Amino acid sequence: MKSKQITFAFVALIATAFFASCSSDSDTPTTTPPVVEAKKEISLSTSATLGAYLSDKDGRSLYFFATDANGKPSCTGGCEAVWPAFNVDNLTADKLGAGLTLADFGTVTTASAKKQLTYKGWPLYYYAPLSSGDGYGGAGTNVPEAAGKTTGDGVGGVWFIAKPDYSVLLVRSQLVGHDGKNYKSDYTVGDGVTTYFTDAKGITLYTFKNDNFKKNNFTKSDFSNNAVWPIYETDKIVVPSTLDKTKFSVITVFGKSQLVYNGWPLYYFGQDASVRGANKGISFPAPGVWPVPVKDSPLAI
Repeated sequence: MKSKQITFAFVALIATAFFASCSSDSDTPTTTPPVVEAKKEISLSTSATLGAYLSDKDGRSLYFFATDANGKPSCTGGCEAVWPAFNVDNLTADKLGAGLTLADFGTVTTASAKKQLTYKGWPLYYYAPLSSGDGYGGAGTNVPEAAGKTTGDGVGGVWFIAKPDYSVLLVRSQLVGHDGKNYKSDYTVGDGVTTYFTDAKGITLYTFKNDNFKKNNFTKSDFSNNAVWPIYETDKIVVPSTLDKTKFSVITVFGKSQLVYNGWPLYYFGQDASVRGANKGISFPAPGVWPVPVKDSPLAI
């Protein structure tokens, strides 16, 4: 009898331990490791003064160069150390932050055979200014700009923070008329670069010497001549920081919005065929009739 009691007690102990173990397992909450989202290769950062701009996965700012008028990288030699090319191999939509579209990006090859990413046709760069040296006459080194900084914007009047929403940009390039001749900034024949306005994709803009202050004297009411000199139709004013935004305005031309600078309505030239870097209109029908707008364009009257 005593042996049976011991056996029963042993079985009861085993059963108690088993159910306690099951209870402990079921009461313990299961935890799922947090999903860490990979950093976007390119995102939009924000500056209180510059607004939204493109930055890399570490928050470093990206820039445009005004002499890349035709969409090809023109920063060569020593320039490449100060303004290194930015690139992302195999860029896909999931590597872009909110507000960016894959179709706006492309790839070009630099003079040193490196791949470089473009945005809306503009090659993208970092800024890595030269340090002051070691204090003993030793040469400085190029130090990458820190994340969140935008000190490269406006450098030399030709480097601009890469914004997604520009309505006007600046290029520095040779003027070449529809007659194939090179022109200087005063519209006499000769070599020399001019810094002038384009749209966000680098397409050249023009003014008409016969217009008046905020008055388009060219476009017909039925727009039958608009294909020759299309109006720059936008009501958005987002310009490089080196330009005075207050000099821009918008007028209404037969129901359409046209951007104006310093009183001059802005146009495209049909024969440029939306080709980056083309500025054939400066000699059509004669040099200076349709000049390109520049920062110092006189006030229209």
